[in-house]
Amino acid sequence: MGKRIVVALGGNALGNNLPEQMAAVKQTARAIADLIEGGNEVVVAHGNGPQVGMIQKAMAELTRSDPEKYIPCPLSVCVAMSQGYIGYDLQNALREELLDRGIDKGVATVLTQVEVDPKDPAFAHPTKPIGAFMTKEEADALVRERDYQVIEDAGRGYRRVVASPRPVSVIELDTIRALVESDHVVVACGGGGIPVFKTEGHHLKGAAAVIDKDFASEVLAEELNADVLIILTAVEKVAVNFGKPDQKWLDGLTPEEARKYMDEGQFAPGSMLPKVQAAVKFAESRPGRQALITLLERAKAGIAGETGTTIAL
Repeated sequence: MGKRIVVALGGNALGNNLPEQMAAVKQTARAIADLIEGGNEVVVAHGNGPQVGMIQKAMAELTRSDPEKYIPCPLSVCVAMSQGYIGYDLQNALREELLDRGIDKGVATVLTQVEVDPKDPAFAHPTKPIGAFMTKEEADALVRERDYQVIEDAGRGYRRVVASPRPVSVIELDTIRALVESDHVVVACGGGGIPVFKTEGHHLKGAAAVIDKDFASEVLAEELNADVLIILTAVEKVAVNFGKPDQKWLDGLTPEEARKYMDEGQFAPGSMLPKVQAAVKFAESRPGRQALITLLERAKAGIAGETGTTIAL
């Protein structure tokens, strides 16, 4: 029997700009279509790091060129824009690939809001760099004019930093579930979702934040009652002592073993660490669930147990 799978695409699956993205999604579509052809229900989530930065920069330049005509665009709106145009390319590439294989199945992108807690400690300590690099003068102007927080980033210039709160729930969950249950392939939670929090009444207010797409994918997988969470990255397996002479690739881990390695500092923050953390949370959410971390082009082999790192109870 097929499985219900949530796939979290890394940035390498989308390229860094529009031409690269249009080429990259063709390869991405082939790997996802392999899973669908195997009889699985698939929901696709994705990152948006380069894309949301590009959109924000373009909107900022418009505002700077004519401040009376254009107003600053909130980050939550930039995330929504990135969901739309990434989803557009992904769903078209997927539809074409599936039809080429004789599979007539609907593909839809759901503009997805993800609830965060306004009291999340992350809002007091923004750490997520976004957007283009700036000179100190440009950064100082944004601090002065828009109350942005900025950091110096590894000697390459200054960048805006925003909060990266943990996701609480997926607002459009019922819509996504209905599409999956009517045999559609769904693209959702793009860029970790549009971060929102509840205010008075039923109003949802956008937050100046970026949600980690791996954590958002994990929440989506739990709420959809998925069997498998696949987190795709730039390596075929998770490793300990990565890049060292005694590097060791890992085929499978229990959550307890993964926590031991995390406590040892084996996984880099902002890189492999959130992937392993999300995988552990999903594996522990219900017996029988498993998380898989592997390369995009090896996803089908990973589901077959031939490669990748599996985390399960």
